[in-house]
Amino acid sequence: MRRPPLRALRARASRLLAAGAFACAAAAVHAQALPPDVHLGMTAQELQAALPSVERVPRPARLSGGLLGSWRGEPALMAGMMFKPTFYFAEGQLRRVEYEASAQGLTDGGEAAFSALLNWGRDAFGAELAAVDPGSASAAWSRGELDVVLQRTGDAHRANLRLIYKQRQLRDASEL
Repeated sequence: MRRPPLRALRARASRLLAAGAFACAAAAVHAQALPPDVHLGMTAQELQAALPSVERVPRPARLSGGLLGSWRGEPALMAGMMFKPTFYFAEGQLRRVEYEASAQGLTDGGEAAFSALLNWGRDAFGAELAAVDPGSASAAWSRGELDVVLQRTGDAHRANLRLIYKQRQLRDASEL
């Protein structure tokens, strides 16, 4: 039996590595999307049907606009960190999903994860509206009825990362 030449083996290995990298990149992008069958506007019962592992939060977080963070999901791996999702409802509908992770103990304070998620956001939504202040950085994107916000707060030793999906709320000048 004749063995393939070294050049052919290298080309085949290169194609396999490229395919593997593409699959990993596709999986990383999918990891930052909302879970399958979860969409803003759904009811708590629909969320429970889509994600049977969600649990009620004993002391729900309250945000402006009547948002109540009343459900928590299984942690999800994104950009090399474990993010805990919280589902916020108002008027009986899912209006916001927050993924939060602590970068405590990481040597870079979560900077690599923030950069990976920032690149994901750029690929998924285009150019961001960015803000950088001492101790924090954020990027925001809007598409249709959806706003996506990526935040990094804290110092290198106690940084937190947050990825937020929320329903877009447009206001007219009379409401300001």
